[in-house]
Amino acid sequence: MKNIKSYLFIFALLLTLISCKEPQARNPISHSSGTFMKESVDRNKKLIKGEEKQIDSIIKSNPEIQYIASQKGYWYHYEIKNDKDTLRPKKGDIAFFDYEVKDINGTIIYSQTELKPQTYAVDKQNIMMGLRNGIKLMRKTEKVTFLFPSHMAYGYHGDNKKIGTNEPLICTVTLNDFKPENKK
Repeated sequence: MKNIKSYLFIFALLLTLISCKEPQARNPISHSSGTFMKESVDRNKKLIKGEEKQIDSIIKSNPEIQYIASQKGYWYHYEIKNDKDTLRPKKGDIAFFDYEVKDINGTIIYSQTELKPQTYAVDKQNIMMGLRNGIKLMRKTEKVTFLFPSHMAYGYHGDNKKIGTNEPLICTVTLNDFKPENKK
């Protein structure tokens, strides 16, 4: 009887040890290669091409306006140009500006009054990518209209308010002033 109890105890112990073994981890399903990535790239290329067509039609429909293609992938033109000053905002400066946001058809999404005057610590605050780059091209008192494809605006997510997914934008910005960070 004592032997049977010992065998049962050893059997139970072995059974417990076997059942306590950690389960084998499953490998994640990866979509980083093959057709998924290719389809995603193709989809984005088509999106950008379509947005660039829309922007190109705006540029062609206004031949009297001289648009400039930026190196960052957006277009702009000066409504008011300041040729007297040479300084432009740089990282750490505080920029004071007003702006208005329109959809690609020219319908106002956010008016200048609605957006109120803005204070922006250049390259230290998170604002729309296109504005972040565009403000650094401007001089004091200049007014510039930017044509931003969606990847330079709010991209895939929109702004979770009035600006939708993958929406190209027209932004008119007036740089009122800028000062070095420590001289607010």
